[in-house]
Amino acid sequence: MIVVAAPPAEVDAVGALLAPIAPVVVVAGGAERQESVAAALAVVPSSLGIVLVHDAARCLAPVSLFERVAEAVRSGADAVIPAQPVVDTIKEVSADGVVLGTVDRSVLRAVQTPQGFRASVLRAAHAAAAGLHTDDAGAVEKLGLPVLCVPGSDLALKITRPMDLALAAHLLTVPDPGI
Repeated sequence: MIVVAAPPAEVDAVGALLAPIAPVVVVAGGAERQESVAAALAVVPSSLGIVLVHDAARCLAPVSLFERVAEAVRSGADAVIPAQPVVDTIKEVSADGVVLGTVDRSVLRAVQTPQGFRASVLRAAHAAAAGLHTDDAGAVEKLGLPVLCVPGSDLALKITRPMDLALAAHLLTVPDPGI
């Protein structure tokens, strides 16, 4: 089952756009990500044991990433996030721009989607975090449950800036980006 949360005014248009590609249920999303996920989760039957939550901004995420996340949940994890090692040097900086120190990047990961959950865990996490505007894995962390990291993908880049869009457009022209 695929559920897509769309802006309320765009539900019909998104449904029409996606209908030829795959059977989907389109729901009205909320003002915050947490509200959109909750709206989508509300139409997922309780008989489904695993839920993957994915950001449309990571539209190039490969199928293998979805499979890796789902398999980790099937293997017993309550919550799974794909993540990549941070490669940039990270500085902690004061409000006035002065460097306070260098963060040890060897323990840092840049988190991606899709994120996977046992459906009952995600429902409990959302109920406990209602109105706190936390991300899904963060809500599971607040329950005291472990969140497993699996290797992410360079193709799961988040398209938020014009340069990201240009890079994604270029990747779509490359037959095999080799990533």
